[in-house]
Amino acid sequence: MTKSRKYLVVGAGFSGAVVARQLAERLSAEILVVDARDHIAGNCHTSRDASTDVMVHHYGPHIFNTNNKTVWEYVNRFGKMHPFINRVKAVTPRGVFPLPINLFTINLFFQKAFRPDEAQEFLATVGDPSIEEPKNFEEQALKMLGRDLYETFFYGYTKKQWGTDPRELPAAVLKRLPVRFNYDDNYYDKEFQGIPENGYTDIVRGILDHPSIEVRLNTAFHSAEWQRGEYDHCFYTGPIDAFFHYSKGRLGYRTMQFERFEAEGDYQGTAVLNYPDPSIPWTRVHEHKHFTPWEKHERTIVVREYSKETGPEDTPYYPKRLAADKELLKKYRDLASALTDVSFLGRLATYRYMDMETVIGEALDFSEKFIVASLANQAIPVFPNEEP
Repeated sequence: MTKSRKYLVVGAGFSGAVVARQLAERLSAEILVVDARDHIAGNCHTSRDASTDVMVHHYGPHIFNTNNKTVWEYVNRFGKMHPFINRVKAVTPRGVFPLPINLFTINLFFQKAFRPDEAQEFLATVGDPSIEEPKNFEEQALKMLGRDLYETFFYGYTKKQWGTDPRELPAAVLKRLPVRFNYDDNYYDKEFQGIPENGYTDIVRGILDHPSIEVRLNTAFHSAEWQRGEYDHCFYTGPIDAFFHYSKGRLGYRTMQFERFEAEGDYQGTAVLNYPDPSIPWTRVHEHKHFTPWEKHERTIVVREYSKETGPEDTPYYPKRLAADKELLKKYRDLASALTDVSFLGRLATYRYMDMETVIGEALDFSEKFIVASLANQAIPVFPNEEP
């Protein structure tokens, strides 16, 4: 009789859950999923508040958005997704404006009534023509938008969010943010957008619900019973620097702190308000009942979000990926590449900012590569991506 394979998956977020499920369905295997926290779903964890019955996104709001039909169908396999459009507003000293910057933002901000072509021509006149090739975030903003829009919407928010001067960030960060010359205030431009009816934790629970998968919570990786030889392979989704006990140093992350309170009725009238004003310490405010507009609640949960540097006891959120971080990451990837029984995937293990759709899509693709290589007795991939 062929011996059943045994796999260890570290982390019960989307990356770990999807890999575990694919292995369980495609291979004759026993899969142990461990997570140091007391819940599954990682930073996507949701649960109902006991006193208000509002579904709370415990680690900040998550709106699922993708153009990948395969990924959309995958999440819908494990839970019902309700359509949801994220319409973010920015609260500034000059008023409240829709984001991302669109024709309404431009006309309201400059007290104009531009048509799309006129707004485009106008922005070209306020942008800095002396900047030919932007070298950083600030130069990219000044070239695209001019000083007034940059300082109102981006300077303070970026400095609070990343804890550094925008001139220290790459120009590519701003290039990801759209400027629209129509009245579309949908924060995302993806074909499929929604929020699960019963929360993200329910989706992940469904993914992990398989007789070949065992889940152990409150189990830190290095205290788990992982020994080389006991498991055929380990799939690690935690911080890559933590895997190597920070032997080369700590990678830079920003983390979030949350100030939560209850209120009666409707506190702010929308799900997310951004606060780019540098004199206000929080970056944004979420009102969680607005993420489930199909539900009705008399009381409400409001959360102010603050960004700070990640300390040893903090939960890492956003990889900073500054020049020094990239050099350090290369050292850790070199150490990882020497291993033959561990693969690294997910946001923390690859040290990249990744949306949920990217995490799920990459986990599906990586699982397929692993299964093919495993069945053919070929070399097992260490990382799902080549980019350091």
